[in-house]
Amino acid sequence: MTKRATRTKSQADAHDGKIRTLFQDTASWDPVEEDDREQRYVRKVRPQSDNQRLLIEAIQSHNLTLALGPAGTGKTYLAIAQAVEALEAGNVNRIVLSRPAVEAGESLGYLPGDMHEKLAPYLQPLYDALNERLGAKRLKAYLANGSIEIAPVAFMRGRTLNGAFVVIDEAQNCTYAQIKMLLTRLGWHSTMVLTGDPDQSDLLEGLSGLASIAVKLEVVPGIAVVRLSDRDIVRHPLVASMLGVL
Repeated sequence: MTKRATRTKSQADAHDGKIRTLFQDTASWDPVEEDDREQRYVRKVRPQSDNQRLLIEAIQSHNLTLALGPAGTGKTYLAIAQAVEALEAGNVNRIVLSRPAVEAGESLGYLPGDMHEKLAPYLQPLYDALNERLGAKRLKAYLANGSIEIAPVAFMRGRTLNGAFVVIDEAQNCTYAQIKMLLTRLGWHSTMVLTGDPDQSDLLEGLSGLASIAVKLEVVPGIAVVRLSDRDIVRHPLVASMLGVL
């Protein structure tokens, strides 16, 4: 055993200086560094249409923006992308995302689990957008330290949101009173974006307050109302064709 160990050591000494790591000149990452293995999204989201460009500019220059348009126009995604950029740039201290817990035309009954597990199906679209912009690891860290908060509309009453980027998604499923309550949560050094499609409300006819509130706020200085159309849809081309006839 000793002779074999000595011979191996002698061979290693003989090749000393001639052995190098494969691809060491071209390798740009180290498998030991966990942070380098997490996918990062450093590039900014680019608008795909003129109205999307107007929406991004409105969010950046107004404290309150209402984005109205059909499904697939990127309303929620652009709002969350701007929220992430504002958080990482230090312009806000946290992101608050809210969505009404309204089912799309059918009742699922009582869902199992605690409060977060019950609300997860309703808030999943927000998690999807955040995960795509941040990656699972960073999203989990932000949720753990409170930098990102996701809450249903029912839990927003009585709050004052200072230094926050607030996104209210699916606002067409909120009543007039609920939207009024949400708008008055806006605090100092905060930005709020409401997104929704007035033509796809899951409430009973006449209960949605998004369209009427948008008309009233459109004339208020300092508030931007951006209306997207079928031409701004960035999903499958058939989506725009279907919405044109349905």
